Amino acid sequence: MQRRHFTLAALGAACLPKARAQAWPQRPVKVLQGFAAGGNADAIARLVGTEMSKGLGQPFVVEALAGAGGTLASGAVARAASDGYTMLLATGGHAVAGALYEKLPYQTVTSFQMVSTITFFPFLLVTQADSKHRTLRDVLTAAKTTKGGIAYGSAGVGSTHHLVGELLAKMAGVEFLHVPFRGDSASITALLSGEIPVIIAPPTAVLGQLKAGKLRALAVTGAQRWAGMPEVPTVAEQGVAGFDVRSWAGWMLPAGTPQTIVERLHAETQKALQIPAVKARLEEMGGEVRGSTPQEMSAMVAAELQKWTQVVADARIPRL
Repeated sequence: MQRRHFTLAALGAACLPKARAQAWPQRPVKVLQGFAAGGNADAIARLVGTEMSKGLGQPFVVEALAGAGGTLASGAVARAASDGYTMLLATGGHAVAGALYEKLPYQTVTSFQMVSTITFFPFLLVTQADSKHRTLRDVLTAAKTTKGGIAYGSAGVGSTHHLVGELLAKMAGVEFLHVPFRGDSASITALLSGEIPVIIAPPTAVLGQLKAGKLRALAVTGAQRWAGMPEVPTVAEQGVAGFDVRSWAGWMLPAGTPQTIVERLHAETQKALQIPAVKARLEEMGGEVRGSTPQEMSAMVAAELQKWTQVVADARIPRL
């Protein structure tokens, strides 16, 4: 009997780590995102998180911790316990912030455990519908012939939009004058009023005005044409070879999160991205739905950090 009791106890102890892993999650999972409530990041987190919660049996509670280019949310997640109960919906701005901010309370890559990318989306170069600039080539020609370069608007200093413009100017061999605004809405208003000749914005921000015929998209920044407006050529198609800039969104956890939790979140993410309604909604938002392994996401973020660090240096943008 004693030997039998010992054997059962040993089996129970051996199964304990697995049982604990299966027991997660025991309470709601908090998801932080670093931008305004109701924006793209917020919508993506809620859409995908809602589907994942069905498989995990606990709700995903999305909270906006906006400010400082998303670094407040990133910092809060980096400091959180590595127990799977705090996640970050990171965007392309995560790598941009790592390039732009002089001192951050975390490391852009190593302070986080990547889970999976969710979606990638390009930016659009946009003018007024009746602008004399009918193509990207027209804009680049004007930039070469205008003293001080042609002005372009973005959602703010250090935004991905801003750095897209700086990279385009570098690769095209022209000069642009950056005019920052407080968000996409303000830059669109300035464009419509004629205050600025061209802006860089994500598709969702300008789609309504494009469909209404008030604005015209001159180019898409990704390697392929955007499915939402397949008639708009890419930057590369219009003479800037190799230009390919897309932002992205994906899940991150604090570094040190147990692998069993990472694997389960990864699996639930891939399941959610295969649901037709989720995929269709993400595509409506301008995205290309694409999951990844944690290793692929980590390599991608590291490459993005390196690229934007070089852009910041080349454009002599003061670090914040």
